[in-house]
Amino acid sequence: MNRYSGFTLLAVDDHEHNLFTLRTLLRQHMDVAILEATGGQQALDIALGESHIDLIILDVQMPEMDGFQTASMLKIRKKTRDIPIIFLTAAFKTREFQQKGYEVGAVDYLLKPIDDNQLINKISTYFRLIEKERQLNRVLEQKVAERTAALAQAKQHLENIIHYMGEALLVLSPEGKIREVNPALRQMLGYSDEELLGMGIGDIFEEEGDEQAGAFMGTWLEALIRVGALSQIEARFITREGRRIPILFSRSAVTDSCGEITDILCIAKDMSGYIRQDVPAADTSAAGMPS
Repeated sequence: MNRYSGFTLLAVDDHEHNLFTLRTLLRQHMDVAILEATGGQQALDIALGESHIDLIILDVQMPEMDGFQTASMLKIRKKTRDIPIIFLTAAFKTREFQQKGYEVGAVDYLLKPIDDNQLINKISTYFRLIEKERQLNRVLEQKVAERTAALAQAKQHLENIIHYMGEALLVLSPEGKIREVNPALRQMLGYSDEELLGMGIGDIFEEEGDEQAGAFMGTWLEALIRVGALSQIEARFITREGRRIPILFSRSAVTDSCGEITDILCIAKDMSGYIRQDVPAADTSAAGMPS
């Protein structure tokens, strides 16, 4: 018999005979692990100990610490507060005890003497609910794991693209401080990561004599918001050695769920190979040429 194998039930009653009856009944119908306590304090010690408890059958009328006090103590402890509790009590106190039982967190209430079929059906119902919850949790955990793996793969793919892309890429704070760069930018400028990170964007731009770049830098955030994503300017980077590199510079804003700018993504394309080199005109007065 393997019905509900793996489940653990804690039975709490101050009468050994009642515990024996309950244990015998349960073993006739299900293969569930049974722990027993003859008082509230012992029940607390077991539930808060090493064992994992799935369901508690709790007698109400017990000396020293009754079932209500025991349930109240269980419900304030993180480890035990979600364990379903089924109260057992004598029929003559049903109304009074039922109300109090539900107030302290009972999920169900059964009368003594125990109706065998009713008790087994109740326990089976809660075990089925617990089993269903576990299955849903396993499905959710699997989906989270799959989603996490997919996000990690996508992140790695994006990092590979950024790492090997030919254009220089940098990420700025809304104030224009460099937060992240790719190898193409480091190679273009000749700086290390440590030197670039934290620099202001103005530290690598040539502004003097470049009216367009100066105006662009002077209203960095306002221009970004006004012009919008991927607006471009022609400008010049200044390398670590002081060399000027003509670039086509574009940037776009990264915003949070509230529309606030969190980062500015910039791409700089080296235009050195596209700049036309002026060729000196031919000398028409050279010897041999007709006058």
